[in-house]
Amino acid sequence: MASLAVLGAGAWGTALAAVLSGRHRVTLWARDPAQAKALAAERRNARYLAEIALPEALRIEASLAQALSGAELLIAATPVAGLRDLLGKLKGGNLNHIPLVWLCKGFEQDSAALPHEIVAASGIRAPSGALSGPSFALEVARGLPCALTLASADAAFATRVAAQLHGGRLRVYHSDDVVGVEIGGAVKNVLAIAVGICDGLGLGQNARAALVTRGLAELARLGVALGGRAETVMGLTGAGDLILTATGDLSRNRRVGLELARGKPLATIVAELGHVAEGVRSAHATLARAKSCSVEMPIASAVDAVLQGRLAPLQAVELLLARDAKAED
Repeated sequence: MASLAVLGAGAWGTALAAVLSGRHRVTLWARDPAQAKALAAERRNARYLAEIALPEALRIEASLAQALSGAELLIAATPVAGLRDLLGKLKGGNLNHIPLVWLCKGFEQDSAALPHEIVAASGIRAPSGALSGPSFALEVARGLPCALTLASADAAFATRVAAQLHGGRLRVYHSDDVVGVEIGGAVKNVLAIAVGICDGLGLGQNARAALVTRGLAELARLGVALGGRAETVMGLTGAGDLILTATGDLSRNRRVGLELARGKPLATIVAELGHVAEGVRSAHATLARAKSCSVEMPIASAVDAVLQGRLAPLQAVELLLARDAKAED
């Protein structure tokens, strides 16, 4: 049994903290003191995971210092947009020696950096890695089976922490391909918006299958260009996460695409979600990284054009269909 601090009380952080509290000493930190008070009193995350009762063993903290006290592993459960700020707090509190795992997926909006690049730039030197894979928070919190991958440049750390988190209905593999794992988590959100648009326009299951498959090819090209391995992209954190996010009814990014296809304004969609849809933030940054290494990503480009208001959803589809015939890569 280890002491873990889960930093961030959104849906995924809450779900993972709840599940791990059955096997470890877990503290869940909520940045908002009012939310922390409500979580502790009601034993339920009313905003993000209202269906799930929090285990009594799970400790709730509003104080970051108290949450980190005695922790042997930190699990950053913020969105990508909040990761840099959290790392600054850890470094400022001289807590950058505690091993760290992050759950966020996507590119940082302004810098187009992946999470591991944000961590490297923060100056934190503790062993660290990304935990990713096909995982809807609600299903994990309900105790349904789930498989994830823990990736770190430190292979021994990845192996050790994967074994630590593995158990019950949570299966955790390990990998040393951080780039490959993170690329899958970033790009699949953008592609899920594309599939949502396709389904929202009623274009059929043939079109959906084509989008998922060709989207996976785009994901693989970018992953390999940035130093990841093609086999990682075909695993849980690439193909697996893409299939889940593009087709699952609990997917926020898929829902964005569905609503865009129905003509709803993006600002309204995002406001109604009440959760972060990382694909909205990551689409433009995905293209920036692709351009930096001369990788062509027509589906991601079409999604970005729709999100930016340059194309209507049906126009984007017609442009994709009008592309010249080519050999399948």
